[in-house]
Amino acid sequence: MTREYAEITVIGEDKSGIVAGVTGALFERGVNVEDIDQNVREGIFRMTLHADLSEMVCRRETLRERLAEVGEERGVEVTVRFPEDRERDRVAVLVTKESHCLEKLFAARDAGRLDAEIAVVIGNHDDLEPLAADHDVPFYDVGDESGVPDEERILDLLEEYRVDLVALARYMRILSPDVVFRYEDRIINVHPSLLPAFPGAAAYRQAREDGVRVAGVTAHYVTTDLDQGPIIAQRAFDVPDGASVEEMRARGQPLEAAALVEAVCLHLDDAVTSHWGRTELRDAADEDDYQLGLPTDVGDNQPAEPRDRDVTPAEATPPSDGAD
Repeated sequence: MTREYAEITVIGEDKSGIVAGVTGALFERGVNVEDIDQNVREGIFRMTLHADLSEMVCRRETLRERLAEVGEERGVEVTVRFPEDRERDRVAVLVTKESHCLEKLFAARDAGRLDAEIAVVIGNHDDLEPLAADHDVPFYDVGDESGVPDEERILDLLEEYRVDLVALARYMRILSPDVVFRYEDRIINVHPSLLPAFPGAAAYRQAREDGVRVAGVTAHYVTTDLDQGPIIAQRAFDVPDGASVEEMRARGQPLEAAALVEAVCLHLDDAVTSHWGRTELRDAADEDDYQLGLPTDVGDNQPAEPRDRDVTPAEATPPSDGAD
């Protein structure tokens, strides 16, 4: 039997009875819950579940209407995404002033690598409006004079343009749980460090002050914990002796753009899965052919000796917790 899955997201004020109401409505209509994840942050409840539709005993629109009724009864928003709801994914790009990541996304789209529509660009400043116009993509400035964004406007735009994925292309603002919860596992950020090292602001400066010899960038899913979401792709670069912050930034920015595009493409291709704070390639058979970090030829320069006796390089693993 071929299985089809719907993604159901519930957002609203935390109160009792929400989970029971939604799962009960699904059970009554022969829909099986395959996995469920829920969280509460700052009084906002978020639940995402994936439901198997193969034995559903009603029309899909009937299920959507019933879940909307459940949401209205309990004062929450219930969103249902069926597999056929979108022929082609739609991406929103959030930006501030730096252009390199947005330029790379447009280039990937134009080259056919990014199999999605860049539906809208949203900025908390208007600096990149001309770049969006050059690529015939609508641009909206949602920031005030200080760049503080209107998140209600952001949510309205994401809904208006029926966005499937949000890419933060050096968007220099922290998204609130109100946004993150609505797009759980559908917001990708690029951060200028090899996370979990140097989270937060001024990552290149932090790396320089700590005297690192290898720095890098990380593309990751966004969670309500700053720069702690599941890592998708990373890139590293050498830090020359005496390199300034600006020199490090010049080395890192092309890698920021490349890592973000890679992560967005992997997500759109449904090639990665996220579970318990980690991402993995969905098709294990591809693991030998695809590397989510440094290129495979880097291994040619890795030392093979010394190592523990009777342990081959392929068998070597990091020590378990508590090991010396």
